[in-house]
Amino acid sequence: MTIVDFKAAQKWAKIPKDFQQQLLENVFCRNCGITRIVDYGIETDKFGIVLTGKCKKCGADVTRVIED
Repeated sequence: MTIVDFKAAQKWAKIPKDFQQQLLENVFCRNCGITRIVDYGIETDKFGIVLTGKCKKCGADVTRVIED
């Protein structure tokens, strides 16, 4: 299930689509190294927004912080 925080979704929507794709493609997985995040949720964090989802390659949990 994907959880989306409305405030975080608003911040995410302000990021240009091409840069969003770069952020999604540049996530670290402890098993695979640099990977793409899939099946992610968006939440507000004190530093900005956090994407929490799965590694596209192996399915492990991954997180990407996007600072304000």
